[in-house]
Amino acid sequence: MIENTSLQIGGDDMASHDPDCVFCKIVKGEIPSVKVFENDDVYAFLDLGQVTKGHTLVIPKIHQRNIYELTPETAEKVFAVVPKIARAIKEELQPIGMNLLNNNEEPAMQSVFHYHVHLIPRYGKGDGFGAVWKTHETSSEDMKAIADTIASGINE
Repeated sequence: MIENTSLQIGGDDMASHDPDCVFCKIVKGEIPSVKVFENDDVYAFLDLGQVTKGHTLVIPKIHQRNIYELTPETAEKVFAVVPKIARAIKEELQPIGMNLLNNNEEPAMQSVFHYHVHLIPRYGKGDGFGAVWKTHETSSEDMKAIADTIASGINE
């Protein structure tokens, strides 16, 4: 059943939502969704394009475009519930595995620019989801240089 939700979001509602964002409209109850979970900070609902049975999206209620804009506080709230939802999917739908997927920016196939995590239950080969991993030979010196470059940019 698709339902409309009517939510009161704490704080400045206008500052935390993008009026043109489809997920913000879902959070505000302006667009119907099939709700799986909701608390004060997080909303989870079935993806309309069910790649596999139970394909669920988990989003923060406040608008943050992607992983690059996601605050530590928002990440903590989202990932506090992701395992709970994943366990419920496992228990109730009996998949044999699960992929968690997050796409950031158009080249990475992000199509809705509101941070979200896909929980995609897996039921076996040919279940509708696939990923291609092509590894590249990288020397240990290059690996060390790459790791050092990334580490130097981490602000704690």
